[in-house]
Amino acid sequence: MNIPALLSELLSGDDERAEKAALTLAENQQTALPELYKLLESPDPDQRWWAIRTLAGCEPAQQTTRHLLAALDDPASEVRQCAALALCHHPDPQAIPALIRSLSDPDPMTASLAGNALTTLKDEALPALITAMDEKQNPIARREIVRALAEIGNPNAIPALMKALESDSALLQYWAEHGLEKLGLGMIFVKPS
Repeated sequence: MNIPALLSELLSGDDERAEKAALTLAENQQTALPELYKLLESPDPDQRWWAIRTLAGCEPAQQTTRHLLAALDDPASEVRQCAALALCHHPDPQAIPALIRSLSDPDPMTASLAGNALTTLKDEALPALITAMDEKQNPIARREIVRALAEIGNPNAIPALMKALESDSALLQYWAEHGLEKLGLGMIFVKPS
């Protein structure tokens, strides 16, 4: 396999050719990984994006996960988005703290994808999500936390979802109701005051 030729295709600027190269590089990850890791240092965000996209197609490995986590702090939002999406395909409990931080990303798409990645970790992410819910978070982060708790559907999230019902935010209320319905608590009775 000619790795330099595949890397040229990956960086060609032609998305169709680049996607084919990404798939082939991922299939040959043993020889491709060192070159992909080098691309992550490129000043060009497009090159970093394609490196992350290719890593997403590789078999999970501790070193790969470490690079995906580092990319969550990339200055380019599209690279952060790609890293969060890649972590959806490579669920790793070690990613939980970085994904929780990414819920506060200024880019709403990155925050949403981080929430998706946390949802793939299911019960392993639950304690961190509940703790984050109790901390002061920006509105996007709070929405993504409640959405992830709702999607995970663990009964241990009920107190946090009940608290979210009291929010002034219609989105928080929606996701809290969705999560409670998923847990079979769709009809909630309020104690009269």
